[in-house]
Amino acid sequence: MEEEVDKLELMFQKADSDLDYIQYRVEYEIKTNHPDSAGEKNPVTLLKELSAIKSRYQTLHARFKPIAVEQKEMKSRVCATLDKTTTMIQELQKQTDLELSPLTEEEKTAAQQLKSRMSDL
Repeated sequence: MEEEVDKLELMFQKADSDLDYIQYRVEYEIKTNHPDSAGEKNPVTLLKELSAIKSRYQTLHARFKPIAVEQKEMKSRVCATLDKTTTMIQELQKQTDLELSPLTEEEKTAAQQLKSRMSDL
């Protein structure tokens, strides 16, 4: 999930950069070509709309940041709780002298994934 959050953040940064570039190019084209076409939209209006779009992206990105932080915290809590639960189950099995059955391949894979994700935090 963290990887997806990072990808989204990079997408927002790229979109912001693209909008800056587009705005620069439009301003440059207006200055150099001075289009006086009757049926076309006013370039100043286009620039204002572009600025509004950029502002909306920035607002969306600002709203996204706290969500990303909360997701990381929740992931950390879930992993910690799961690790504690696994440890408690193992201790209970030892205390009750239950015969420990070996982990299935699926359980081994899940345990490895959990450990690798916990180390990423």
